Amino acid sequence: MKIAFLGTPDFALPSLKMLHERGDDVAVFTQPDKPVGRKAVMTPPPVKKAALEYGMKVYQFDKIKSEEGVAALKAEAPELMVTAAFGQILSRENLAVPKYGCINVHGSLLPKYRGAAPIQWSVLNGDKITGVTTMYLAHDMDAGDVIYKAETEIGEYETAGELFDRLMDMGAELLIKTLDDIESGTAPRTPQDHSQATYVGMLDKSICPIDWNNTPRMVLKHIYGLQPWPVATMELDGTVYRVFGAEYTNNKCSAEPGMVVGADKNGIEIACADGETILITELQAPGKKRMKAADFLRGHNIKVKG
Repeated sequence: MKIAFLGTPDFALPSLKMLHERGDDVAVFTQPDKPVGRKAVMTPPPVKKAALEYGMKVYQFDKIKSEEGVAALKAEAPELMVTAAFGQILSRENLAVPKYGCINVHGSLLPKYRGAAPIQWSVLNGDKITGVTTMYLAHDMDAGDVIYKAETEIGEYETAGELFDRLMDMGAELLIKTLDDIESGTAPRTPQDHSQATYVGMLDKSICPIDWNNTPRMVLKHIYGLQPWPVATMELDGTVYRVFGAEYTNNKCSAEPGMVVGADKNGIEIACADGETILITELQAPGKKRMKAADFLRGHNIKVKG
């Protein structure tokens, strides 16, 4: 099948690889190269790197809905458009180009978590189940008819990054089934219940500080949901630390939320809501490497307040 593939980050790579292995005729549309690092080295997006290795034609537009972007899509004359974490809004002109329509691989169980960062928010919100959805694109964001869904449990200590890696592979597997059934004319389409839609936005560093007034579970999910970026933070004795690991204690205390009630070889125990505590097991001091809390405590004297 002649396909226009629109994708940018790592999440899209397994789906692109699958199209390559299927032998589809693929033209790739992705975001422009961007400066990365302190030296601002111009770096291509992961999808561009992979597409060039596969010998695919690559287009890059700041806005694919521009006149030039629409013209390039029309010139390729794809039968189907496949998108996966592309990062741009498509116009009605874009959507009208492929004769078999446009489908998307999305990292949540729609209509839940439309918008940006659905994988991270599923962890941050403490969900036990998530998954991937293939859907027909509509003009409104993530509002099109659902084709297929695949569910998976979220591990209690699973980071958003680890879940991301699992879901991008699940998305590619679901895309295979979706394409096979589109070609055979048997792919279903189920309208979403828009009244159940949940919209989530991009993450930024303003969300990093841990709110100790939450339950231990929500503190833990905050820590694991913000990895690998932007990473949860906490303040101890006037210094802000990045936090990478936590465990439940099942302990009770009378201290105010945020107070350190213990610090030993097991980690740093901090009071949360309802008199419960959580154990911080891995953290990073400013300008230092991340380390186990036990190693950190060998060189730092943390005041126990509880």
